[in-house]
Amino acid sequence: MLGRMIRWIRHGGAARTALLLWLTACAPVLLKATSASGRDLWLLLAGFPLLAGAAAVGRTRPLVGLAVAVGLSLALNLELYTSSYWAALALWGYLTGRWTAGARPALWFFAAFAVAGALLTWATDAGVWTWFTALTTLLLNVVVPWLLGRYRRQYEHLVHAGWELADRMEREQRAVADQARLRERSRIAGDMHDSLGHDLALIALRAAALQIDPELSDRHRAAAAELREAASTATSQLRDIIGVLRTGDDPAPTAPADEGVGALVERARSSGLAVELEYGPEDGERRYDADGAKGADLPPMADRAVYRVVQEALTNAAKHAPGAAVRVQLVRDPAAGEIAVSIANGPRPADGSPPDLASGGNGLVGLDERVRLAGGVLTHGPSPDGGFEVSARLPLTAGVALVAERAAAPASTSARELARAREGVRRRLVQSIMVPLAVTAGLAVLWGGFTFYTQYHSVLDRRTYDRLEIGEPRADVESRMPPYTMDGPPDGIAAPPRGWDCAYYGVRRYDGRSAYRLCFSDGRLVAKDVVTSRQ
Repeated sequence: MLGRMIRWIRHGGAARTALLLWLTACAPVLLKATSASGRDLWLLLAGFPLLAGAAAVGRTRPLVGLAVAVGLSLALNLELYTSSYWAALALWGYLTGRWTAGARPALWFFAAFAVAGALLTWATDAGVWTWFTALTTLLLNVVVPWLLGRYRRQYEHLVHAGWELADRMEREQRAVADQARLRERSRIAGDMHDSLGHDLALIALRAAALQIDPELSDRHRAAAAELREAASTATSQLRDIIGVLRTGDDPAPTAPADEGVGALVERARSSGLAVELEYGPEDGERRYDADGAKGADLPPMADRAVYRVVQEALTNAAKHAPGAAVRVQLVRDPAAGEIAVSIANGPRPADGSPPDLASGGNGLVGLDERVRLAGGVLTHGPSPDGGFEVSARLPLTAGVALVAERAAAPASTSARELARAREGVRRRLVQSIMVPLAVTAGLAVLWGGFTFYTQYHSVLDRRTYDRLEIGEPRADVESRMPPYTMDGPPDGIAAPPRGWDCAYYGVRRYDGRSAYRLCFSDGRLVAKDVVTSRQ
């Protein structure tokens, strides 16, 4: 039943929303109207059409609905709080914060209410306590719901904007990563072209030798000629395919296609990079030839992947940590069927030159793609000593993929921004609760101090009271009175005769049960007596 009602309201549009608002605001009014009479009854009956109009324009002008609710409450009670319109105050306070874009109109409204409330209490001689109570009611019954509405509006706005930003940034990141992967695949294709082109050239050369071998029959020499022609055609087609795959902004290779890790490290060292190459117990000269050109027993894809991992890591170390020592380790593990390569650089020296080369952040993305295609696993990140480490594990056998759990990817920039936005909204929620409480506490302290001060200085001395004579001018009487009067008569005291203006002064400090009453008419003292509460 409740779910059906919620769906009915949610999909019913503005008319159903206005109807729900009107029914919610009018429910306490209807309950109170059944037992009201006289002026209060007419004010309650007038509330039904006024609240209906406020609900009709509430979505576009919620401040109008708030003004109607406040006006109806003030008409019943200058202290603003009533059992009839408290729901309307809270409801339109919340909706004003929820449906109003800016906070300024509501703040101007609250300020205008404070001024108008002060004028009303002065005009009706209701006393400062009435104004203070009205402000407290406004704060708790209207401002707090308004702040909650503002919080809800900002939360939904930030979440919506955050998800839009996250979606856009994720699409851009995927596009950049895809481009990096495609470039890396084109480099892999280039490496394969260098390797396969060399092998096809050897095939063509051997076929040419067979073609002119006099010991072969004419049929075999013709077959060798066809083989040489096919090899040459395959080499030409491979060159054309690689030319299509290679992007225009790919830099031309500056290192030999068959260069190995040893030669690469030696070139980096001769360029000034402090780098050391270490082999595992299963490697060394037995696993690499004299100049460190190529790794023995490694599939071509894995061999080139090892080379590219070392090359990219050395490039990054030279870019971002100039002057730092770099250690390259190659460890072959026949039992696990893999080779592990690790490149770690220390932190940049304090006296080293600052890095001035920007990084697009795509080198490691492409490197990860190359290692993945070779069946391996790549990891990278800061090292405990403040440096950076890149590691890869690749299979020793072609066609075998290593299975390993990858570390959880760090949160994307959009996710971090969204988390910060949500944290800001939670902080605003706390502020929405704490600020009204702090203001209320401050007002209570100020009012308590003011009440303590006025009560202390509203006590009339008994001898001064005894010297007062009926008929004295009011100005002469007031010149001998304390600076403050009591807020009102003690409870249960009968009202003075019509036309008399009475002031009440304390008999004893902080005792509100009895008071000196001085009544004036036509500018003269007409009565003085001591009144005591009957309750």
